[in-house]
Amino acid sequence: MHVPFVDLHAQYQSIKSDIDTAIQDVIAKTAFIGGEYVKKFESEYAALYGVKHVIGCGNGTDSLYVIMKMLGIGEGDEVITAANSWISSSETISQTGARPVFTDPDDTYMSMSAEAVAAAITPATKAVMVVHLHGQMCEMEGIQKICTEKNIHLIEDCAQSHFSEYNGVRAAVTGIAGSFSFYPGKNLGAYGDAGCIVTNDDVLAEKCRMYANHGALKKHHHEIEGINSRLDGLQAAILSAKLPHILEWTEKRIANAALYHKHLEGIDGVRVPNVRPGTKHTFHLYMIRAQRRDELQKYLKDNGVDTAVHYPTALPNLPAYQYLGTTTADYPVATQLQDEILSLPMYPELSEESIAHVANCIRSFYK
Repeated sequence: MHVPFVDLHAQYQSIKSDIDTAIQDVIAKTAFIGGEYVKKFESEYAALYGVKHVIGCGNGTDSLYVIMKMLGIGEGDEVITAANSWISSSETISQTGARPVFTDPDDTYMSMSAEAVAAAITPATKAVMVVHLHGQMCEMEGIQKICTEKNIHLIEDCAQSHFSEYNGVRAAVTGIAGSFSFYPGKNLGAYGDAGCIVTNDDVLAEKCRMYANHGALKKHHHEIEGINSRLDGLQAAILSAKLPHILEWTEKRIANAALYHKHLEGIDGVRVPNVRPGTKHTFHLYMIRAQRRDELQKYLKDNGVDTAVHYPTALPNLPAYQYLGTTTADYPVATQLQDEILSLPMYPELSEESIAHVANCIRSFYK
């Protein structure tokens, strides 16, 4: 049996006529940049997600950068973020001229904690960028309280947490703004690069929309210099075709995670992901912690199971951040995770037969 890590073709086949029609409509109307399909998706996503403003961007990385630039973050500022994330979270901080400050994740949920955030704050701290990894939200109540007390911005990187919740509040809603990626493999994915900003702040929304469109809300009326980061019509139409299914797909991911929990129970050498009380974990990734991870990954590949490591090197341990002068000892949990984490196949169309096969292979390896 072959179990792919993600099966985007299976998802396409399940809604093929809707996707094909959406693409054909955009081509027929040549609505490739801006236009009705972008406006339609932004409106639909805002309504379903429960926010006032959705600003489409070229990708999720740009959306983080745009938010910070429009909040005035720049030279001399510090932004606190996660040590165990993808580089988009930190490189966008550097691109504004600010300095990224990494926090070691908590060992239980592998995410940013209020305690670590509080310890990282300095007089130069301008914002905290929480990263809701794997589909599970961070400890938002405590982090929000700290940001409010210190009068610093709270930004949410939600690239892996579409429709995730913490105490009934969805990702991206607690902070002043949130960023989503619609990279093809995400829970809600386009067929190329795409992303968006969500916010309930009217002033920030207008600034972000302007900046991402060459500094103009109306063509040729450039109030400021901006960048070119626009959600294109084809991707918007594809996302609109997928959007009616996202809540059902999310429940299937959660159900598949429960099946993994059941089939992996009692295997020495494996730690299944913990779900924070009060959260809705949407399982963009089903990430285990495994002894002899590299050997296990090879064994699974030899038995037809595709896996991935998110991420093999913690951000502060990368050559790109040597200038910060930190060592692996400063991030003990993130450094330990480098050698233990393994993401197993996870997508809505995954069958219990496939999940059982993956688990049986893992059980056989440790026996």
